[in-house]
Amino acid sequence: MEKLVTGDQVIVTTGKDRGKQGVIQTRETDGRFVVEGINIAKKHTKPNPAVGQQGGVLDKAMPIQASNLMLVNPATGKGDKVGFKVLDDGRKVRFFKSNGEVVSA
Repeated sequence: MEKLVTGDQVIVTTGKDRGKQGVIQTRETDGRFVVEGINIAKKHTKPNPAVGQQGGVLDKAMPIQASNLMLVNPATGKGDKVGFKVLDDGRKVRFFKSNGEVVSA
């Protein structure tokens, strides 16, 4: 079980996009995440008529390190630390360390 998963609302803690919020789209193998609207880079592409792709400068979301992201607590609207605990019925769940509330997944 991971602290951050696809579909989570996160906030960036460091870097050029500090303070911005977005939703995790994909997870890379090396502990990086692609977040919607965060860490946008300009990608220069050549046209490919076989696929119908136009050339030019496109905006592309690049991966960002997991250590630079925090899960957003909906109760406070701020970034919060996440922990794990086992419930009475045996399920392992994530919870916010500030208020102990279980993360809805």
